[in-house]
Amino acid sequence: MSRVMDWEGQAGKSWAAEWRRTDRSWGGLTERLLRGTRDFSFSSVLDIGCGAGELSLAIARGRHNVSVLGVDISSRLVEVARERGHNLANASFELGDASRWIPPGGFRPDLLISRHGVMFFPDPVGAFSHLASISAAGAGLLFSCFRSPAVNEIFTAVGNLLPPPETPPDPEAPGPMAFADPNRVRTILTAAGWTDVKLEPFDFAMVVGMGEDAVSDAAAYFSTIGPVASAMAAMSEEDRAAFRQRLRGFLASREIDGIVAFSAGAWIVTARRP
Repeated sequence: MSRVMDWEGQAGKSWAAEWRRTDRSWGGLTERLLRGTRDFSFSSVLDIGCGAGELSLAIARGRHNVSVLGVDISSRLVEVARERGHNLANASFELGDASRWIPPGGFRPDLLISRHGVMFFPDPVGAFSHLASISAAGAGLLFSCFRSPAVNEIFTAVGNLLPPPETPPDPEAPGPMAFADPNRVRTILTAAGWTDVKLEPFDFAMVVGMGEDAVSDAAAYFSTIGPVASAMAAMSEEDRAAFRQRLRGFLASREIDGIVAFSAGAWIVTARRP
C-alpha cells in the first residue's frame, strides 16, 4: 500500500484511462479544495501533480482572470488534461517532476495547490523548498493528503481482502500514507521555509461505483487502479478469479441505492511563503 506508484509508466496510463471514475471518487475533496481557494488572493496557480486536470480546470472555469498551470510526471495524464482543457485559454499543462521543475516564461505562482499529489516526493523537504523558490513572495499553499488508514476504508475494509504484506510498510515512505502524521507535515513544511502551517481534518465519501450495475462499476475501479489492482496483477489466474469473487461479494454488501461508497479522511493543509 505504501509503495511509490509508477506514475511515469503503467500507473499513470491506468489513471489516465480511468479519469472519469477517479474524478467522481474525489468529487467531495475537489469541492472542499475549491472552497479553500477563497481564503487566498491570487492571479496565478500551480497545480502540483495535476493528474487529468480536474482541479486545474475547475479553478480556470471559475476564475477567467487567473492563469492556471498544472504539472504532472505522467505524460499520458498531461495529454488527457490538455485534451479536456483545450477550450480554456487560461489553463495549461506541463510534463515534469514538481520537485525540480522550472516554470516556463518566468511564471511565478502566488497559489500552489494539490489534490493528493504531494505524498510521493522522495525528498519532501527538498521538494517543498524548491516549490517555495519558484513561487511568488507571500504565495499561498493549499493541498490535501490522506489521514491515517483507520479513517480511510479503501486501506482497511478493501485492503483487508488482500493477503497481509510480508513486512510492515514504512509509514514515512513516499506513497499514499506518507503525510498521514500531521506533526511530520508541519516539520517538513517548516523546514522547507513555509510559515503559518495549518491542518484541518476533512471527511468525505469516496464513490467507487454507481448506476444500474454499481457493483461491476466498483469492481472495475479497484481492478484497474490503485493498490488492489497492483496486487491482482501479481496473482495467478486462479487466485485472481477467486479474489474477484470475494471483491464483488464485499462490494455488493456495501451497495446502497445504486451507489458503492467508502468513508475517507483527508488533511486540508495550508501554509504561506514569507
